Parts: sequence; C-alpha cells; structure tokens
Amino acid sequence: MSKPRNLALLTDLYELTMAQSYFQHGMFAPATFSLFIRRYPEDRAYFVSAGLEEVLSYLESLRFTQEDLDYLSSTGIFAQEFLHYLSDLRFTGDVWAIPEGRLFFRDEPVLELTAPIIEAQIVETFIINQINLQSIVATKASRCLWAARGRPLMDFSLRRTQGIDAGMKVARASYIAGFRSTSNVLAGKVYGIPVAGTMAHSYVSSFESEIDAFRAFARSFPERSTLLIDTYDTIQGAHNAAVVGRELQALGQRFQGVRLDSGDMAQLSQEVRKILDEAGLQDASIFASGSLDEFELEDLLHRGAKIDAFGVGTKMGVSADAPWSDIAYKLVQYQGRPVLKLSQDKVSLPGEKQVHRFQDEHGNLSHDVIGLRDEGPPSGEPLLSQAMRKGKAIQPQPSLDEIRQTFADEFSRLPDGYKALRHPPTYPVDVSQSLQEMYHRIESGQSIEKIPTVVKGKKGKS
Repeated sequence: MSKPRNLALLTDLYELTMAQSYFQHGMFAPATFSLFIRRYPEDRAYFVSAGLEEVLSYLESLRFTQEDLDYLSSTGIFAQEFLHYLSDLRFTGDVWAIPEGRLFFRDEPVLELTAPIIEAQIVETFIINQINLQSIVATKASRCLWAARGRPLMDFSLRRTQGIDAGMKVARASYIAGFRSTSNVLAGKVYGIPVAGTMAHSYVSSFESEIDAFRAFARSFPERSTLLIDTYDTIQGAHNAAVVGRELQALGQRFQGVRLDSGDMAQLSQEVRKILDEAGLQDASIFASGSLDEFELEDLLHRGAKIDAFGVGTKMGVSADAPWSDIAYKLVQYQGRPVLKLSQDKVSLPGEKQVHRFQDEHGNLSHDVIGLRDEGPPSGEPLLSQAMRKGKAIQPQPSLDEIRQTFADEFSRLPDGYKALRHPPTYPVDVSQSLQEMYHRIESGQSIEKIPTVVKGKKGKS
C-alpha cells in the first residue's frame, strides 16, 4: 500500500458543510453509500476496477491536523464545536468492494461504504477522484491491449497527463491492464513497474550527423540500442541504423531495433523491415509511438504494419475519447432504512448490495445479477468482498503483479464481442427479484422496515 498522505482537506466544501449540519442535528447513525457508474461512455461495454488500494490507504490515515482546522476556522464558515469534533475524527467504517483488476459493468456497485454518516460523507470526493481516474484509464489501456493483438505496449503518457498524481496513477492503471512497462521512472520506483525508453529527437539533432548520434548512443547503451530514425528522413535513418546494427553485431552484441514516431507508420514500417532484414538484422524490432490509442493500433495492424511493439502516450493517459465517467456515490441506506434517488436519469438502487457473476458452460462470463447483500446465496460468484472493517484494512492488498494477473484471467473470459472497439453489445446485468421489490416499495412510498447494521454511530462531542 502506498505511503499515506494528509489529504483530509482534499474534499469538496459541501461535504464539510453537510457534515456540520449532520453534527448540529445529532445525526451520527450509520450510512451506506454506493459507488457506481450510471452509463457507458461511447464504444464501451465494461470497466476495469482500479484505485481501491489508494482509497483504503486514505481511509486508514484520515485525520484533520491543527493546521487543517485553523484553515477551516479562518473561512468563517464552521462552528468551533464542529471543528473540535473533527479534531478527533477517524474513519471507523466498513468497505466492501470489487477487487482491483476485476471487470464491472454499468450500475454495479464497485464499492459500498458503511460508516457514521459524517465520516461517510466527507470521504466521497476522494473516493470518486481515485476510482474514477484509475478505472477509466485501466479500461482505456485494456482496449489498447486488445487492439495490439499481443504486441507489447509501453506507457509513454507522463508528460501530457493531467498533473503529477494522474501521471503516477496512469502508469499503475495501465500496468494492471497489461502494459509491459512505463517511461515514468518514479512510478517504476514506487510501484515496481519495469521502466522503458529510447531517445528523443533532440538527442539526434545535437550531433553533427544522425549516424554519429546513433553510434554514440550504441556505445553508451549497447544493450538498449533502440534508435529513433525519423528526425530527418526515415528511410535514410533506417539505413544509418542498419549500419550501426551491423557494427554492434560485429562486436558480438545484439542490436535492439528502431523507433518510428511520425509519418505513415504502416507503410514506413514495411520499408524499414525490408531494410533491416536485408542487412541481416532480422531479430531487430520495430517500435512505434506518436499519438496512438486503440483506434490507431487497430488501423495500423489492419493495414499490415510491421511493428513489434508500441509506446502509447497522451490519448491513453487522458483517455482521450472518454476522459470522464458518469460515476456517482449515492446514499442507499441510513440508520438501517434503505433509500434511493429518483431523479430523471439518475436513479439509484437502495440498500446494501452484492453483485453475482455467472459463467457459461465454457467458463466465460455470461451475465451478472445485482442483489441485496443479505439475500440467500445464488449460484453465481459474489464479486464484492469486505476490504475494510471498523476503519482497518482486513488484510494486505494483493501486489500489483497479482492484480495484473487477476485482470488478465478475467479479461480472457470476457467474450470477444464485448471487447469490440466500436459499438459493442451491452453485457447483461439483471436486478434480483428482492432488490426490485424493495425498489418498487420505496418508489411507491411504502414503508420499509429497518435493516439491522453492525456499524455503530459515533456520538458527537459537546
């Protein structure tokens, strides 16, 4: 788990104003909030769960420092009694979540949190921020992986991601989805992700000639000799790289290959492949980068590109075609009473829930059912597991490589139709009869008996 930081004030103002009103009206009973995505972005049929580790770390370390409280006092918005209450506030609730690396679908709770309502309300902003970003990026990265048809992918997005935290989380999320490495050295250190990179055009142009640059780099890094060949003329660059490649061979060293970063890469890769092969460099790889995502990868390979690996950057790092999701964190139960929202296009499902996943006779994903958590066990696999109890993570989170393997295993069992890059069908998600009955009873104004809960409310301080 990553090192905790003091992020108590990383919340929207209205979370704190609501919290003060709860405090002043003596509302300390348990509340359950459900986190889910209402609808798919265009051309999406699934999501990849990511970001839970950061959420659990945040919840375990949540506290307001004196500096935080002094700032809140300076705004003139908050009562001193409430700030005194916040000085001792810690997260004491429970978290159920779909583990990282698993797939989830529209309307399914990827996380449900039960805690005294003030605690549950204050943490909303951070939870949405982390799971929204990492899940949409992991989903985008998985689509790139599918389009690459087994070719290795490297994360090259850091310079154009939306800030430092996003750059780190993109490296993590794309690795979960199957990317081989990242150019982000800090992410390599923090998360243990392999790092990768070649050279920039500035390196080539800093020498008097292209071949001088190639020779200098090969001398410095004979085992990492991937040469960028499109600074001037790509075809001549390929010939120059072939000369240096033969020189490395003569020294008993393996020439790694070349990188394309512009132009018609399908056609250029075919010509470059021929140049390298004719020079006896059949083992040299052709690597491509430059404004790539799943759509460009699909097009390049459809056109017969001779490319062995790809660096995928900006469009993946900001999930360019779907940079946001309609993710919501909604109150579904308070003081044992299930509740729901009925606003047009923003309906939520009441009560504490579970998602059950079913397989077909071949072991492939068939359909899911959203039901109440305390329903009798159906034949499907329950997806949400308890990750935190009384404010403490129940057990250490799996390693990043284990999460990555979880994704690979589950993605391999998702039928190919749902992986289609354009106009995929909708994966079947049903609602159990018990949950439907509860929904309709609340919708029609009928009373619902309180549901016992194991999380006790925290009394306020005078």
